[in-house]
Amino acid sequence: MLWKKYILLQQNNFKLKKGKEMRRNFFKKASLVVLALATATTLSANQAPWPKEITFGLIPVAGSSGMEEQFGPMRKYLEDKLGIKVKMQVSSDYTGVITGMAHKHIDVAYLGPKSYVEAAKRANADAIAVELNAEGIPGYYGYIISKKGSGLKTIEDLKGKTWAFTDPQSTSGTLVPTVLFSKKGINPQKYFSKVIYSGSHESSILAVKAGKVEAAATNDLDFKRGLGRHWNKDDFNIINVSDLIPGSPMVVRKDLPESLKMALKGAFIAYKPSKESALKSKGYVNGDDAMFDTVRELIKLKNELKKKNK
Repeated sequence: MLWKKYILLQQNNFKLKKGKEMRRNFFKKASLVVLALATATTLSANQAPWPKEITFGLIPVAGSSGMEEQFGPMRKYLEDKLGIKVKMQVSSDYTGVITGMAHKHIDVAYLGPKSYVEAAKRANADAIAVELNAEGIPGYYGYIISKKGSGLKTIEDLKGKTWAFTDPQSTSGTLVPTVLFSKKGINPQKYFSKVIYSGSHESSILAVKAGKVEAAATNDLDFKRGLGRHWNKDDFNIINVSDLIPGSPMVVRKDLPESLKMALKGAFIAYKPSKESALKSKGYVNGDDAMFDTVRELIKLKNELKKKNK
C-alpha cells in the first residue's frame, strides 16, 4: 500500500537523523496521512519535502479578537498534529484570501462556499473538508434580520430602509439574498434607501443591533457564535431563512506536497471542537469540489436574473 511506502521512506530518512523531535514529528505526519487515506483519498508516490511553516488564511467572519477566539485553538492543534509552524492570517476581506492563495502567500484557508468557488477558479484551491453546523449537518442557513421592535418583519417591510450585505464574495451575506431579491424583482440599490458592505457577519449583526442599519443578511452559524456574548436572539427578528447552503470548506493549494495535503485533510476531519468552543460547530467531514456545484448554479442564476432584470 502507498501509505506503507510513505512510512518506510520516512523511516529511512529518519535513520540518517537523530533526535526525539524528529521522531515525534514523523509519527504525527504518518498517522495523519493514514487517517486521510481512510477517507478514500489517493496519496501521490512523489514525496516532496514539507515546508517549515505554512500560512492558514481566514476570511473575516468576525473581528480580530473573535477570529482568534474561534480559530486560535485550531491553529495550535494543527501545529501539534503536523509538527510544523502554522501562522494564522486574517484577511481584511474575502478577496484577500483568494489573492493570497493565488500568489502562494497562503497555503491552507477557511473560506465560504462562494469564495471557494472563486479560489478554485483563480487560485488553484481544492476543498478537502467541510464544516458541520451545531446539529452535525455539513451546511448552514442564510438569515435576513432586523432589529426587534422595529416593526420590520417581512422583505416588503424593508422597502426604503437601510441594508447591509457582508462582502461581495460572501455566500449567505451577499449571493443568497441577491438571488432572493432578484427572484422578487428587487434591485437593492433602488429598493433600499442605502446599501453598505459591512465586511463581516459579526459587523452586520452588530450594525442591526445598534440601529446603524435596519436590516442585514447573515447566517445561522455566525449568528449562533455571538449569542450570549455580543447579542441575544431576542434582539432580532429573523425575517427570512434560506435553503441549506453547503458548509464552509477548508481548502489547500493543489501544488502543496501530496503528503502534507493528506495530513491536513486528516487533521481537519479528526478535529473535534469542545462544547465550549466559540466555533459552535461539530467539526469537519470529508469534502470535495463537487459539493459546491450548487453554489456555482446560484452564481449562474444570479447573473441570469441580473440580465433579465435590467
